[in-house]
Amino acid sequence: MTRALLITGGGRGIGAATARLAAETGYAVCISYRDNHATAAAVVESIRAQGGTALAVQADVSREDEVLRLFRQLDETFCSLYGLVNNAGILEPQMGVETMTAERIARVFATNVTGSFLCAREAVKRLSTRHGGPGGAIVNVSSRAARLGAPGEYVDYAASKAAVDTLTIGLAREVAAEGIRVNAVAPGVIATDIHASGGEPGRVERVKAGIPMQRGGTPEEVARAILWLLSDEASYTTGAILDVGGGR
Repeated sequence: MTRALLITGGGRGIGAATARLAAETGYAVCISYRDNHATAAAVVESIRAQGGTALAVQADVSREDEVLRLFRQLDETFCSLYGLVNNAGILEPQMGVETMTAERIARVFATNVTGSFLCAREAVKRLSTRHGGPGGAIVNVSSRAARLGAPGEYVDYAASKAAVDTLTIGLAREVAAEGIRVNAVAPGVIATDIHASGGEPGRVERVKAGIPMQRGGTPEEVARAILWLLSDEASYTTGAILDVGGGR
């Protein structure tokens, strides 16, 4: 049976790279996107053009009703779920904590933390052997910023990713006996358009000299780490946070 995989925020960057690589590996892929239908549709079309199975569903993961709708559509399309990649995430323009508003912080945490919890919750309901599920794997996309703090740029984003790390460790221990492995990747400076959301599209070039490997990473390099954690090759790995940061 083809394994079905849900990748949130799968229309761009790390999510899109993971979706394409997962399809090449043999997964049936469902990607969610918040508002950019064109990029999500392009990912789906590229997978289908290579003979893969893919579906795109609009859903804002910070909203519980939309997460429930996303999973209902997934249930209707695929026989069963094998894995979840909690990739959807946002950051806001660079600034210090002293100028951050409550509204900004709430937006970041709603998507990055609440969204990850809601999607993990729905995945556990379907995967847990305690509920009659087949078992499976969850990979959360964290960030090296969780431990570096992102001072002067986006401490709120870094803090949200630290919460994702805690979710990973706690949930891994909670469901380990139910056939579910939960791990995370912590990307460093990766060449995606998320930097433009922070107000600095060229950030990778600016900071690369401070990375031991002297370069930014690619979405494909992170995707390969995610696919390993999803695979049976990582069958005894749970509660792990795998750094993909070039040594930074």
